[in-house]
Amino acid sequence: MDKKIIFLDIDGTLLDEHDVIPESAKLACIMARKNGHSIYLCTGRSKAEIYDFIMDVGFDGIISAGGGYVEIGDKMLYHKTVSDKSVRHMVSYFNEHNIDFYLESNGGLFASKNLLPHVELCIYGDLDNDPIAQERKSKHPHPFVSALILGEENLYHGDINKACFLENKEVLFEEIKKEFEGEFNIIQCTMPIFGQDSGELMVPDIHKASAIKVLISHLGISQKNTIGIGDGMNDAEMLEYCELGIAMGNAHEGLKLIADEITDSVNNDGIYNCFKKHSLI
Repeated sequence: MDKKIIFLDIDGTLLDEHDVIPESAKLACIMARKNGHSIYLCTGRSKAEIYDFIMDVGFDGIISAGGGYVEIGDKMLYHKTVSDKSVRHMVSYFNEHNIDFYLESNGGLFASKNLLPHVELCIYGDLDNDPIAQERKSKHPHPFVSALILGEENLYHGDINKACFLENKEVLFEEIKKEFEGEFNIIQCTMPIFGQDSGELMVPDIHKASAIKVLISHLGISQKNTIGIGDGMNDAEMLEYCELGIAMGNAHEGLKLIADEITDSVNNDGIYNCFKKHSLI
């Protein structure tokens, strides 16, 4: 069979809700690459959030920041960043409306003033009053928290890939969308743990499919040899562009509607089973 190039989302696809990679998924990736297929991570995460335990599985490269950054091996193909003017706009708007947020760069995640307690509440629970939440933080510290850069007085950085904002129940997502329409690509609730009215602001006209197109052109690989696997609506363009678009069993219902097929959930060997079905392993 032709060698395939597989584009694999991270959260909800490779990783489960506890940020654990199922052993079957690790095995599938290792076996597929041994069989001559290429696997690229294709994620909304910025490079700073693609931790060593993920990369240790072994991949041929990464598409990160939702298509804003592409790396083949350890060499950068391209990097799209938010304009200085737009960084100032979103920082000012979020601060004025008491919306907690973080700016993503390849070097780290720049946190707004009150982000940390809000994130910890989402991840661990009520640390002030709940012993179980305290134990969870102590025994299972989340790598996302350690990636945050705290205490920055000036968040007007010039190397920003995109921004994520957490839900503020007093400011609806539609209000935020209206504020930034035409300036950013705005995606709702890419991280459900952060609330239904949370979301991402991304560089316009940049998405996973646009990055895949540039990458395979650079490598001289035909679109007919592409497979995309994901679970969220920020995977929609990827699944539509790839020759074979596969939604996880735990995927957003909207993504399942546009997928060519649906595999099992991340915790039910979804990656392994679809690799096996398509003779990748």
